[in-house]
Amino acid sequence: MNKWDLIIDKTPLDGSWNMAVDEFLFLSLTEEPHTVLRFYSWKNPTVSLGYSQKVLEVADVEFCRTNGIDIVRRMTGGKLVLHHKEVTYSLTSSDSEVFTSTLNDSYRLVSEALMEGLKKMGLAPALSSPAPQKYTRGNLPCFSYPSRNEVEVAGKKIIGSAQKRVGKKFIQHGSIPLEKDDDWLTSISFLEGAGEKVRMISLAEALGHSIDFDRTVAVCTSGVEAYFGVQLKRRALGKIEKESVFKIQKEKYGNPAWTYQTP
Repeated sequence: MNKWDLIIDKTPLDGSWNMAVDEFLFLSLTEEPHTVLRFYSWKNPTVSLGYSQKVLEVADVEFCRTNGIDIVRRMTGGKLVLHHKEVTYSLTSSDSEVFTSTLNDSYRLVSEALMEGLKKMGLAPALSSPAPQKYTRGNLPCFSYPSRNEVEVAGKKIIGSAQKRVGKKFIQHGSIPLEKDDDWLTSISFLEGAGEKVRMISLAEALGHSIDFDRTVAVCTSGVEAYFGVQLKRRALGKIEKESVFKIQKEKYGNPAWTYQTP
């Protein structure tokens, strides 16, 4: 049975560290087939921007400062996401035999694997259809519309994801809301002024009861193992690896020049 690495960061971490870990895992991939699945959460409420987004066009920076909401910029594309009361996943891989060599196929496969976890919770998830042009071409946040092959329940997005691919290597990470933060997201992303609304559903809303980080991770991990027929083996970053992550955090994700300017 094929074995993948599993990293579970149970302690909530700074957004800049989370993004630096994900980039480190991606940069660590070689030509040899290797896959790492990671689950983590956020120390503070944090807005993450897609790689090419202009912060002042998509986020109310003053509202974030006033309410203690951090801002980071991802290495992946996609739309603004508010990370709060959620489980975040990342999957990095250089195994093109499992994931193929195309963004669309690998994106769909990861979504379908996570859907297996949601099914184990008793939910009925589905892959979403393409989003309308006003979403794909505009500045609406990630959870305003489901995009193609994202995961929805009852017609609302329940997992929002983004991917970066270079050749056979890719990283996909995404947000699985445990509870909703409609009011904050509406204020941060100018939705009210745009006459738009959040079209998302949290796990608590979908299930009819609350669910915590540990249970969500356990079920999603089981779903991924079942879907891909793999064994996930726990590991943690070592001292030297953490030093490399710290360097990425300092030079990039903790640097306002990266966060507030379009790369």
